[in-house]
Amino acid sequence: MAPTTETLTAERILEATEEVLRRHGPAKATVVDVARALGVSHGSVYRHFRTKAALREAVTKRWLDRTSVALAAIAAGDGADARARLRAWFQALFEAKRRKAGDDPELFATYSVLAEENVEAVAEHIAELTAQLAGIIEAGAAAGVLAAADPAATATALFHATGRFHDPCYAREWKRPGVQGEFDAVLDLLLRGLRP
Repeated sequence: MAPTTETLTAERILEATEEVLRRHGPAKATVVDVARALGVSHGSVYRHFRTKAALREAVTKRWLDRTSVALAAIAAGDGADARARLRAWFQALFEAKRRKAGDDPELFATYSVLAEENVEAVAEHIAELTAQLAGIIEAGAAAGVLAAADPAATATALFHATGRFHDPCYAREWKRPGVQGEFDAVLDLLLRGLRP
């Protein structure tokens, strides 16, 4: 193990863990592998993450947060019409999921396993996403361009109604020809239902 010259941070550990998971898969990746990749002892990794489970949860949360952050910018969309923001938000979610599944299928499969292990992190992620949607819907209702008596319930319903286009269990379908048209048709129908 070569000594490291960089300060060991949680972020560096998470980056290395992601690479180790990509290389070895979730069943074979160990904290020792992560430490070896960083050139430190496994005890150094444990000083930042008390258990292997905590490390895997942090990696899962980091992966999910990438999507949340990108979507938050769309949800904030100062001055943009709420209907346009809803469409852009769902399109960005679908594209992000397709990109993750298509560009790095091994890592996507790994994160699917980690998501099953870390249901609380996934539940927090979904709550954050539906809160973003609720904010868009609330702003649209206030501007008179969307009709929704309960923005939170409407956001949850929209999220579930579009699940086929962002739930990882449907990832194989995202490569099919015509899936974008199917997505557009579902979203058009849902947005028509929100007209005042």
